[in-house]
Amino acid sequence: MDKKNTIIGVLLLVAAMASFYISARHAPQQPVRAPAPAATSGSPLATNEAPVAGPASSPSDATLTAAPAAASTPAQFVTLANEFLEVKFTNHGGAIDSIALLQKAAHLDAKGRPGADRYTLNASQAAPALSLADFPGADRTVAYTLVEQTATDIVYRARTPSLEVTRRYSLAKVPGRDDYQLRHETTFRNLSDAPVVLPRAVFNLGTAIPLSETDTGIYLNVGYYDGEDAHFVQRDELASSGFFSSAPPPTHLDKPAAIRWASVKNQFFAMILTPDQPGSGVRIERVKVNPLLPAENRSAYGVTAYAQFDLPPLAAGASTTFGASYYAGPKEYRRFANSDIFKHREEKVMQFSSGIGKVFFSGFFAPLLLTIMTWVHSLVPSWGWAIVITTLILKVVFLPLTLAASRSAKRMAKLQPHMQAMREKYKDNPQKMQTETLRLFKENKVNPVGGCIPILITIPFFIGFFTMLQSASELRFASFLWAHDLSAPDTIYSFGTVTLPLLGLTHLNVNIMPLLMGATMIFQMKLTPTPTTDPAQQVMFKVMPWIFTLFCYTFASGLALYSTINGLFTIGQQMIINRMPEPDLPINNGGAKPAAAGGMKNVTPRKKRG
Repeated sequence: MDKKNTIIGVLLLVAAMASFYISARHAPQQPVRAPAPAATSGSPLATNEAPVAGPASSPSDATLTAAPAAASTPAQFVTLANEFLEVKFTNHGGAIDSIALLQKAAHLDAKGRPGADRYTLNASQAAPALSLADFPGADRTVAYTLVEQTATDIVYRARTPSLEVTRRYSLAKVPGRDDYQLRHETTFRNLSDAPVVLPRAVFNLGTAIPLSETDTGIYLNVGYYDGEDAHFVQRDELASSGFFSSAPPPTHLDKPAAIRWASVKNQFFAMILTPDQPGSGVRIERVKVNPLLPAENRSAYGVTAYAQFDLPPLAAGASTTFGASYYAGPKEYRRFANSDIFKHREEKVMQFSSGIGKVFFSGFFAPLLLTIMTWVHSLVPSWGWAIVITTLILKVVFLPLTLAASRSAKRMAKLQPHMQAMREKYKDNPQKMQTETLRLFKENKVNPVGGCIPILITIPFFIGFFTMLQSASELRFASFLWAHDLSAPDTIYSFGTVTLPLLGLTHLNVNIMPLLMGATMIFQMKLTPTPTTDPAQQVMFKVMPWIFTLFCYTFASGLALYSTINGLFTIGQQMIINRMPEPDLPINNGGAKPAAAGGMKNVTPRKKRG
């Protein structure tokens, strides 16, 4: 393959890898703070008013670690469970204390197998999920009365002299409800003889925290869908007031919007509230969930949010009901893509089109790859083999195009001496040189960018795999060969902690899969024809595999597995191409004497004599 023609594609790939490597792995260590105290009754959350303009200033970390006021009596807990969820309810606020995912392990044991502990959402929290904030007589500081409990339903109730608030939760399996969804309804009834103007109903969405002690939380965010597009706010956007600002970090961010759904999530799990009627906005807060860690440690912080809904005034004796579906579970695209259940584009919570993925159309390629891989996994119950087979399927599908591009590249390589001669002949006449070059390409049926096509095809699929692995929980704790978790590096040995911030390393580990990927790239480069007239290109192509290996060294092993299989197939393909007969071109270089043949190294193996 003529590297002079593929240089544009290679540089694009290097730039793409550098971009998402820096953005994902080298997120700046910004100043941090602990959570703000609970909003008072004067907060814009508690009224049907627009949020105040501009963020509030943040006190010191020590001040912010104080927990919000809670009910004076000890909390009482009850649970509802099905095959997938165990929901623990608290009478404080009549809300959800935590949700254990019964089919998802919390961690791997010492032997690299999923442990017995279940992953639990909202275990560390700013408030019980779905609790009301700043709603006098009915918020999380109120001890509700449990008035009904069955195998699938729980009902709480709280009363003031003028208002009755009834909160119902149902975990019953019914058509149109996902296994990880529950139904919630809060009914407000006017007990007085006069009309009542209700405050704004503000529901806590839950608190998302880092997955482990080594997770810095770069995937923690709050998302919402306004009917047209999904928007996401990273946790670390509340860590400082801006790169060039010395102001204190904001205590919260308000996002007024017609909320069709709102979510709080980490890398692999999400809590999503989908209301029956659109809301009016979302408030995002960063909270310190581990008080034992210093304020500078990013792993100490989680993110929480509050969805805001305007309630109509109630006539005497009248009532109104807020209804919503609440999803608490893994981020699995095949679930969210079921439009019979998720009717408001909840699949956008996967964030396949965020960042560099938007440039390379990952919103299309990532779900396509995940859908194919999931289908393969249904036939071969191993996610590792699913990646291998999916990669081979893609390579076979694009084989005709790749072969055509390779033939074009060989034609281009054969023209190199003649093009060099034309550059010498017409060096004082650029316009004539361009005309003659285009004529030479046309007469010999050569596409000057044909050699770039295989690389350009690879880029969106590679980045599609990368963006898919950032969100899809299917590969979490999926083992393959020596790798215990395809969503994480395949570390076989660790030398301990290091401080190499420029390389994004916190631990010096031995990861095998990226090394295999780098080896296949180096061998692949040696199989392709190399131009010797440009030393800078020679150096670049020799260094490029090492750069890629460095970029991908701490990435998920599933991504390195895909790239390694892709490289092995390409190596075999290139060996076959190199054994093809040289193209016979009707070269007419306008009378220019071709350069010496030694300017191009031909790696095509010699034919053995019979």
